[in-house]
Amino acid sequence: MAKKQSRLVQEALLQQGQLETRRLFLKQLGLGLGAMSLGGLLGCQTGNSTSSIGGLTSQTLDALKHPHFAPRAKSVIYIHLAGAPSQLELFDYKPELEKLDGQPCPPSLLEGKRFAFIRGVPKMLGPQATFKQHGESGAWISNRVPHLASLADDLTFFKAVYTDQFNHAPAQLLMHTGSPRLGRPSMGSWVTYGLGSENENLPGFVVLTSGGSNPDAGKSVWGSGFLPSLYQGVQCRSKGEPVLYLSDPKGMNRNLRKASIEAINKVNELTHQEFQDPEILSRMAQYEMAFRMQVAAPEVMSINDEPEYIHQMYGTEPGKASFANNVLLARKLVEKGVRFVQLYDWGWDSHGTGEGGALNLGFVRKCDQMDRPVAALLKDLKQRGLLEQTLVVWGGEFGRTPMQENRNGVDLPFKGRDHHPDAFTMWMAGGGMKGGFSYGETDEIGYSPISGRTSVFDLQATILHQLGFDHEKFTYQFQGRPFRLTDVEGHVVKDALA
Repeated sequence: MAKKQSRLVQEALLQQGQLETRRLFLKQLGLGLGAMSLGGLLGCQTGNSTSSIGGLTSQTLDALKHPHFAPRAKSVIYIHLAGAPSQLELFDYKPELEKLDGQPCPPSLLEGKRFAFIRGVPKMLGPQATFKQHGESGAWISNRVPHLASLADDLTFFKAVYTDQFNHAPAQLLMHTGSPRLGRPSMGSWVTYGLGSENENLPGFVVLTSGGSNPDAGKSVWGSGFLPSLYQGVQCRSKGEPVLYLSDPKGMNRNLRKASIEAINKVNELTHQEFQDPEILSRMAQYEMAFRMQVAAPEVMSINDEPEYIHQMYGTEPGKASFANNVLLARKLVEKGVRFVQLYDWGWDSHGTGEGGALNLGFVRKCDQMDRPVAALLKDLKQRGLLEQTLVVWGGEFGRTPMQENRNGVDLPFKGRDHHPDAFTMWMAGGGMKGGFSYGETDEIGYSPISGRTSVFDLQATILHQLGFDHEKFTYQFQGRPFRLTDVEGHVVKDALA
């Protein structure tokens, strides 16, 4: 027993000696070590700059991370319609499907296939919209989106996108994080990790939600995964306080808040010196960012001062939470230097189980809410000279079937479509994309790609390319190997680039 106690004492003394040696080394380096790392996390430019709170010097040798080559875009506005809008009622016109409306689905379309809800033999469902060609490009666009149709020559369509997920949450995770499972960083996190922010008073990655609910995958679709938490998306609101608990409590003025954060971060700095946990630096940076956002966020997150013609163009209503308000806020945010703005609008799951999910009822209302503000965003960015440097991305997590859904083999009371991962449409605009261009094509009923098959990873690689990154070289070391957004897949769709 005495020998065992002696050995335990010796081990404790050895550990204490190692800790003291590390403490001495770090003390000799001075407090600038943590500040340099903090500056790198914040994405500060090389040169002298002073923190708004003081106490930490923001000068850093880890300059703003540079892209691999000259970017075509400086920022991204990604509009995700959660639930997956039907491409067959919007952008993928199929006259042959119109002829087959109401007929039993051919067995060849069902053999070996898995569907989320279709069972037995469903009926074919023709387009629940009318289509016309628009612009010099002659793009077929439906009457559900007349405002976007007027901008056909600004849009770059990807008509043969596919995924290997047919349930909402994993499909959304794959689209935004490169994996259908939890734990990977979102695209916005990757972008802000790579480029930092152009505005030190605002986050580099902002998230706005509408439709009454978050996406099915929850907040993980804007999480930072294994990247430092500094890079996760900051969810803001278009009504009330832009960020919850951002304002000072009663009885605390700005000087007192500044002093309290300085004191907290001095403790954090000492803790970081001892344990070298990068999350401590993230926490310090987030305290500082929150302090600066108290002044910057209320101004940029308010649309009250926008001129009346802008409200008319977008269809916005100040003081209310809406998709239109979020789209206008997205323009304001990129104008102020925010790098990645993610808009999620819930309610696009058109199965036909009820009026809200009917292609000729609820879907039409969702299109009305989406069409005008998104078209206004493109026009507004263009007239401000921002469209060429802002990449706008639009789409859902998968497509919809050319067959009418028969939930568990029983015909539904309303017209709707089941989930379809094999072929769907997305589009991009601005940011160096080739306007008035369609890449890829599906068969005569919109069931399978016949050319230009485009994976989710291809889309991600193309987005990163427009921001100046080689997706194969843009990595982060984690658990012993380099990870990337596109995992081990993906090719840039060069034909779609201007």
